[in-house]
Amino acid sequence: MDLVNHLNNRLLFAVPKKGRLHEKCLDLLHGADIQFHRHNRLDIALCINQPIALVFLPAADIPVFVGEGRVDLGITGQDQVAESQADVKELMELDFGKCKLQVQVPEKGPIQEPRELIGKNIVTSFTLLASEYFVRVEEQEGDEIGSDAGEREKKENGELNLNALKTIPRAVSRTGEVDGIVTRIKYVGGSVEAACALGVADGIVDLVESGETMRAAGLKPIATILTTGAVLITSKHPSNPALVKTIESRIRGVIVAKKYVLCTYNISRDKLPAATKVTPGKRAPSIMQLEEAGWVSVSAMVEKSSIATVMDRLEEIGAEDILVLQISNSRSSGSV
Repeated sequence: MDLVNHLNNRLLFAVPKKGRLHEKCLDLLHGADIQFHRHNRLDIALCINQPIALVFLPAADIPVFVGEGRVDLGITGQDQVAESQADVKELMELDFGKCKLQVQVPEKGPIQEPRELIGKNIVTSFTLLASEYFVRVEEQEGDEIGSDAGEREKKENGELNLNALKTIPRAVSRTGEVDGIVTRIKYVGGSVEAACALGVADGIVDLVESGETMRAAGLKPIATILTTGAVLITSKHPSNPALVKTIESRIRGVIVAKKYVLCTYNISRDKLPAATKVTPGKRAPSIMQLEEAGWVSVSAMVEKSSIATVMDRLEEIGAEDILVLQISNSRSSGSV
């Protein structure tokens, strides 16, 4: 099939081709009923039931393609959006891919604080974010003597503000070069955690999920630059805004369905105020009068992570016939 000639009039949707976000993205697409078949070794797949073409790209490239309008929609990490400086619109956080961009140093080494890395070698795949962070560390280290040490440490180890990163001017290049910075930022594309053991770096900046890989490499965190997760982003001028809105609604519905269950129970009306404090619902609980006088039936969405505790509390209050139902899909406005 000549895929190029089949892309006309299709919305281009970029998803990570591999890595930590790939499988979660496929599950999300399946839940949103975006049907496709990807042929071996092809990075473009045409959707069967929607005028959409999926484009499989490295996560780091997706913000660039979306920002330039080459594709309409994409899923990537907030870290990649910040690193690329891409001009994109973030539609929603996707509730997966949570991790931290951290400064890590050898566990048995002498370095305990980020300021001790000033003038030394840092290896990372995030040269721009790392450079921006160490510019700030160097500036704070150069503040007047007599500034409160505790306040300095608090600022030094604070996370970068993602919203602020989108608006402040950048003097940092993708290779980490910036006027006035003495810390040397070096780029590597992978296996960043090996850099210290190989003598290439005094410290690294890399994404950390569970921390097991870093601990296995003999590293420890000394600062968190930012906390990140997967996001749905769109071009400022998508080719089909109506379809983008439909996809956004479907994906939001899938995330809500995975996050919540429906809890129903019967309770006497005099105990209803206490019960609804336990199950306020996503917006408000649904309450129906039962045939038995003085009793009502309540239905409310409850986060899966807390349902066992909620059921215990309802039982203590006096609720009966407590049931929990799985939500297979949903449509939900507002935040997830």
